[in-house]
Amino acid sequence: MSGKHLLTVDIVCCLVALCFLAFTSCVSWPGHDLKRQELIVCGDKEVFILDLAVDSSKKIWSWKSADHPEIPENVRKKFGSTDDCKPVDGGTNILISSSGGAVALVERATGRTLFWAEVDNAHSAEVLPGGRIIVAGSTAKNGNRLVLFDRSRSGEELASYPLYSAHGVVWDSHANCVWALGGKELHAYLLKEWETARPSLVLKQKLDLPDPGGHDLRPVPGTRKLIVTTHKNVWMFDRENNSFKEENHIGNLADVKSVDIHPRTDRIAYIKAEISWWSARIILLKPDGEIKLPGERLYKARWNPSLRE
Repeated sequence: MSGKHLLTVDIVCCLVALCFLAFTSCVSWPGHDLKRQELIVCGDKEVFILDLAVDSSKKIWSWKSADHPEIPENVRKKFGSTDDCKPVDGGTNILISSSGGAVALVERATGRTLFWAEVDNAHSAEVLPGGRIIVAGSTAKNGNRLVLFDRSRSGEELASYPLYSAHGVVWDSHANCVWALGGKELHAYLLKEWETARPSLVLKQKLDLPDPGGHDLRPVPGTRKLIVTTHKNVWMFDRENNSFKEENHIGNLADVKSVDIHPRTDRIAYIKAEISWWSARIILLKPDGEIKLPGERLYKARWNPSLRE
């Protein structure tokens, strides 16, 4: 083939490649959609995901314990009132807790349960280094405590620590500690003997809440602040100086069950109890909006900043 023909072929190949790149930048390929805005939502027996970039009222993913025989039947029945649904492991898994008395680590892609455990009135959970999971159990016969597990051994407690009305837990990689929210106090725990078969937590400090009824505890992305909700307010807690300050947008709101800030857009999603302990809508800020889901009992909503966005 002559040099002229080779040059023509090279030009055609380059043009085809450029067209393909332009095409793929406009088309949403399954599993590689860079424009998804996923919210993981819970409150009743179902945990589901909404994609705000497409249709905020349409569920694109759903999980119910009743559909998963890998969880023992007596434990499956305890997921009737899910109360947290955190994306973990880079958004590939979802950590689900239920006030019915159980917790589960669920694979996002398949819905398969990777870990389960029983904790009375479980209200939140967090993945810790070394394959550990900590669960906050609120007021109940065997509640008012933090319970430590190894995710490779479902149902087996490693240790527990008393905390009245335990409602929230957050891992702080910067300070290498666990923050835990109770009904009246915020605690910080250091890890001890973490690489052994008998890991434990050591109470580093405890702080009184500015008002009672500690409920939701979430990190503010890119900062050293934590969001803390109580019966009457929403607070920003500064981990550098141990101070509380009312949140700028919804600080004076009562009965806020969950607040979450998207790590890249800073958009706020929150749920305020409007009918007993639940609501049928999710409120959004920056930009303002709301998602109405009639018939649903919504309790918590979490952004899923996964690779799918």
